[in-house]
Amino acid sequence: MIAIMAQTAEEFALRVWLYKQGEVVSLMIHLGDRLGLYRALDGAGPVTAEELAARTGYAERWLREWLRGQAAAGLLDSDDGTTFVLPPEGAMVLSREEDSLLFAAGAFSGGAAAPEVVDALVDAFHTGRGLTYDQLGPVSAHQTARMLGPWARLALTTTILPALDGVVAKLETGATVVDIGCGAGVAVHTLADAYPNSRFVGIDPSAIAIEQARRHARDNVTFLQRRGEDIDQPAYLVLTFDCLHDMTRPDVVARAIRNTIEPDGTWLIREIRSSGDWVQDQRNPVLAMMYGFSVVSCMSSALSEPGGAGLGTVGLPPPAVEALVRDVGFTRVTVHDFEDPSNLYYEVRP
Repeated sequence: MIAIMAQTAEEFALRVWLYKQGEVVSLMIHLGDRLGLYRALDGAGPVTAEELAARTGYAERWLREWLRGQAAAGLLDSDDGTTFVLPPEGAMVLSREEDSLLFAAGAFSGGAAAPEVVDALVDAFHTGRGLTYDQLGPVSAHQTARMLGPWARLALTTTILPALDGVVAKLETGATVVDIGCGAGVAVHTLADAYPNSRFVGIDPSAIAIEQARRHARDNVTFLQRRGEDIDQPAYLVLTFDCLHDMTRPDVVARAIRNTIEPDGTWLIREIRSSGDWVQDQRNPVLAMMYGFSVVSCMSSALSEPGGAGLGTVGLPPPAVEALVRDVGFTRVTVHDFEDPSNLYYEVRP
């Protein structure tokens, strides 16, 4: 009976997330209509992001993420995630405002984001320059904390940390923990309550997130508005939860962590589940939502400075994570699957 209830709850959760996916995809449809992308694709046959960039003048990287999201949503056809086709029925519904009674793209107004954010995203397709998390506004920081919070509050101390070699015992005795990209501090506060003998430092470049984190003060916690590459605090445990792919230079941050982590320390990475293979990733029922999140926030943040990596939400599959950490001198990587539907966890050691 319990197993049946759990399955039912998982199915119900997926149903709810599919509604969220619809919200995000609706914003992507609005961008496609407003930027004239459907019209550019109408009748063009198979088109790559590079070819669409040449045709429209928009930034290729932004187009590729948008195109893949549209294909994941079933609005464009793509066998390889590289070449995309707007099918004839799609043209009738999304492109031909003047000569189709089925035209529907005009019904989408970008309601999943504030008007000023939508305007800024339109500009980003022109310039290639993304938005920082603070430019998305306070609502985004609050929403992110609530979306990611349950796994931090309910699984971090009971399931995840106990699976790491020696970490719990060390934290019970007393150690320094640094959470890079701490956001509103949900994970830090959870750990600080569980391990009062340890000291916790949360760092994040977002002024909005740090302000939210500081509202719930603990004696053994410090929050700093700081970039990941500026870490100068020796630490036994370093956390980067759902944020490496958001960073403009994750390679520089990884090197900074390697330079400051203690010899017996652990770097715990949480990153989005993906394979790096377009066909295999199609099995993810909310892949279109992932690509939409990427355009709005993840890839956008990672392109918010010149030379940004722009990895995107699904841009760090396991081989890429391992290459990233080994390139800066880490030698041991263990991948943990805790049945988190969205993420894998990486236990990284010097």
